[in-house]
Amino acid sequence: MVRVSGLASGMDIDQIVSDLMKAERMPIDKMKKQKQTLEWQRDDYRSMNLLLSDFNNLAFNMTLQSSYSSKTVSSADETKVKAAATSSAANASYTLSNVTMATAAQTISTSIDSSMDPTKSLWSQRGSMDSSVWTEKTVEQAAITLSADTSTVKLAKGAVSAVNQNTGTLNSISVTTNGTSKAYTVRIGTAAGTINSNEVFINEDTGEMTFGTTLTSGSTIEAFSYQQNVLNFSMTTYDSTGKATGNIQDGGSTPFEFDGSTSLNTLLTQISNSKVGISAFFDEGTNKVVMTRKDTGNLSSADSADGSNMVFSGGFLTGFLQLAGNAKGTDAKFTLNGLETTRKSNTFTTGGVTYTLQNNFTGDVRVNVSNDTQKVFDTIKDFVTKYNELIEKINGKITEERDRNYQPLTDEEREKLTDKQAEQWDDKAKSGLLKGDSILSSGLNQMRSNWYASVSGVSGAFSQLTDIGISTSANYSDRGKLVIEGDGTKLKEAIEKDPQSVMDLFMKSGSTTSEKGIVRRLRDTITQTVSKVEQRAGRSTWTSEQFLLGRNLKSVNSQITSFESRLTQVEDRYYRQFTAMEKAIQNANAQSAQLSQYFS
Repeated sequence: MVRVSGLASGMDIDQIVSDLMKAERMPIDKMKKQKQTLEWQRDDYRSMNLLLSDFNNLAFNMTLQSSYSSKTVSSADETKVKAAATSSAANASYTLSNVTMATAAQTISTSIDSSMDPTKSLWSQRGSMDSSVWTEKTVEQAAITLSADTSTVKLAKGAVSAVNQNTGTLNSISVTTNGTSKAYTVRIGTAAGTINSNEVFINEDTGEMTFGTTLTSGSTIEAFSYQQNVLNFSMTTYDSTGKATGNIQDGGSTPFEFDGSTSLNTLLTQISNSKVGISAFFDEGTNKVVMTRKDTGNLSSADSADGSNMVFSGGFLTGFLQLAGNAKGTDAKFTLNGLETTRKSNTFTTGGVTYTLQNNFTGDVRVNVSNDTQKVFDTIKDFVTKYNELIEKINGKITEERDRNYQPLTDEEREKLTDKQAEQWDDKAKSGLLKGDSILSSGLNQMRSNWYASVSGVSGAFSQLTDIGISTSANYSDRGKLVIEGDGTKLKEAIEKDPQSVMDLFMKSGSTTSEKGIVRRLRDTITQTVSKVEQRAGRSTWTSEQFLLGRNLKSVNSQITSFESRLTQVEDRYYRQFTAMEKAIQNANAQSAQLSQYFS
């Protein structure tokens, strides 16, 4: 619609319409403030639910036996025996004596030629080894397209002995440049010397190809095959049941393959990092290789005739290194409370107590297991503290006063304030949105009841919270916070005297509320409260139709949309009226000017 803005009347039509629309917009401003209030209220509810859910997760840990049955273990001599206990361990004393620690199977090679460098490739030092340790395999090299001018290209593998060795003669490698193919005669060795323009030299140790001419970018070295020398061998180890730990398809052994460019140190490191369970290293002082089982004990095959713990095959291991195949570990032997027994490992668990043998000894070492009163006390104290923090935050929300002098700001009102002023205004406008909320108030009252009601069916001495020295704060302003009496002596004595009763008081199961322990009641109450809050405020993943405030927000949004459409119509009507007025004034002015001509 064409709008005429006061050309004839001299009036500021836009300003007049804007002022008129302010009055018209008052209802929609109220709706938007209502929408903002609902959104803030929804967010406050969800923040309370988050607090309740976090506390519920903490409460779950308090339903576990381990929270009340922590054990402390002391060893008379930790240089000989260390020990730890689970919550299932009985309070008792144990005596270990006549201890011989388990050892791991170990085998040592014969001395290697002192000229061998463990950091250099094995193929480059093949003169120190019998040729039978090497296996030749064919490698299919894919075509290589060059991205830059160069005369050197490196193959993926070293230890190269021949290229296209199909007839017993060295063949050539073809290079195609701009559609033209050129064959380069292959020469293999360790020293390149002079390379003719029609030759390619391959360093047999590194696999680097050097061409007699520079190859241009875009050229393609055509696919070819070459022979590479590798070391193949296998190892077999066994677990505590006598089962081989390697691949089933390899008969339980673990196969290894290393190309000749691998150094001895790298080979031994990869063995150590493999699943074969052997730690391997080269000792430069003696020029020997040492291989040791990572697990202690006599770990051999049930079918083994000699009981070997490590079985080697392959010329590199049995011929070059001459590793013995009859290595055996020994089991740990000891006497525990008068019973002579053995274990594969120096760390073992029995009766919920884990022992770690540190040294061989013949005397006695006593290990005592008892309740860890301090740890259980700290667990309960922390739970009480978290509960007090929870109810303080919720009480703060439901008792917060609502300042109705501060309503949500409209966009125009916010523009007139600084960011700091707007933030302070919002803080006051958000206050008290959950004041006196029935769901949260009811939940808090029920949680107080959960704490103080007796637990029926408890077999021990404690059936109420006050029996173990926990009571309500006498300060009314604390609104039901819990207090551990004195310095916690009564609670510690209860834990020491009857830990089972304390545990039942908190986590006992039951079919009725009165039969359930305090923590299980609390979790039931929290679950119910969270569910009720969700029905009112929903979750972030829910649609608006799934909760009350969402449906209210959807209704307000619909009203705002409808009213904004009406405001557009009202504004258009004002402009039409003023446009008609302008046209009438223009017509009047034109008639007046025409009459003036007749009288002039």
